[in-house]
Amino acid sequence: MNITVDDDLWSAIGDPTRRRLLDLLLSQGSATATSLSEHLPVTRQAIAKHLTVLDRAGLVHAHSAGREKQFRVDDDQLARAVAQLTDVGNAWDARLRRIKRIAETIQAETNERNR
Repeated sequence: MNITVDDDLWSAIGDPTRRRLLDLLLSQGSATATSLSEHLPVTRQAIAKHLTVLDRAGLVHAHSAGREKQFRVDDDQLARAVAQLTDVGNAWDARLRRIKRIAETIQAETNERNR
């Protein structure tokens, strides 16, 4: 199984603060770095840096709203991430089923020899 995984995308999602930002943006629709910083125990500057990483990965997009930027989740890129995660999960499920079959075969052979 050869699964294509976007490492930049998963690096961005891998950080717990960025996942929390995505959750907040999904629940609010859009928000500024300032409003997001009210919900997390990090500075507005740290939030802005995390949003930059998410933007580079294509997970969020910004548009100007007065003096601040409003950020919104890119639904297509998030769906792509979900599809990749599903593919990786399915691949690991198949691997684990094969390992289980091998272990069961070894156990059956061991039981047969011990009779």
